[in-house]
Amino acid sequence: MARPRDPEATQGFDALSAASDDGPEPAPDPALERNRRRFARRQRARRWLAWRRVLAVLLVLLLVVGGLWLVFGSSYLSVHGAHVTGVEHLRADQVERAAAVPVGEPLATVDLDRIRTRVEALAPVKSADVSREWPDRVRIVVTEREPVAVVTLGGRLRGLDADGVVFRDYQRAPADLPQIETDADTGSEALREGALVVAALPGDLASDVDHVDVATVDEITLELRDGREVIWGSAEQTEQKAAVLGELLDAVEAERYDVSVPGQPTTR
Repeated sequence: MARPRDPEATQGFDALSAASDDGPEPAPDPALERNRRRFARRQRARRWLAWRRVLAVLLVLLLVVGGLWLVFGSSYLSVHGAHVTGVEHLRADQVERAAAVPVGEPLATVDLDRIRTRVEALAPVKSADVSREWPDRVRIVVTEREPVAVVTLGGRLRGLDADGVVFRDYQRAPADLPQIETDADTGSEALREGALVVAALPGDLASDVDHVDVATVDEITLELRDGREVIWGSAEQTEQKAAVLGELLDAVEAERYDVSVPGQPTTR
């Protein structure tokens, strides 16, 4: 037997049905829609900005890794040899052998100081400038020693530079270089002093010197080509001594000139 319907419940249901059937739903608020679309665009922009940052970081990392590989791992930037310049008496291959450039090693990691030290160990080399010559060479610029005089040592005619460094052999003495004559017990320091004196002489005076007698650091004597003798003393005040001697040679005829004390020169 069916139960009777509750009048109040029926009335509530009928009221809801009536309310839902009154007409179509109201149109959405345009301002609300604009805000919703604006928010969506901002969200998409933020996501794209985040991805751009990630891509930028990845690109930088890729470039760094590629650069490191190119510099340290690629054979393109490894050492293929040396480029030697500045040699005149030495040969380039002599310098290359002394340099012992590590062929095949990445150019970026080559120890330039060690190469320079090896090159400067060659007696004729005064100095060497070593640098990287990209993409695959070590550049070596050599400054050779210049002889200022010759000296006989151990029965050999040797050339020495302004620092007194003996660095080359001669079969015969060059006509434009004075000879330094030493005693058997003359030390290397005295030899250096003699070289300093010769190197500091003005060109016109140097061409008049036949040879230089070096006994000690304080006993240096110039023997001129015309037979006159100059007592020089030590290598100190060489420029002043040369100026005084030039005036004396022009003004006084003598066999011996003593400029060891340039402020009080004497002649005889």
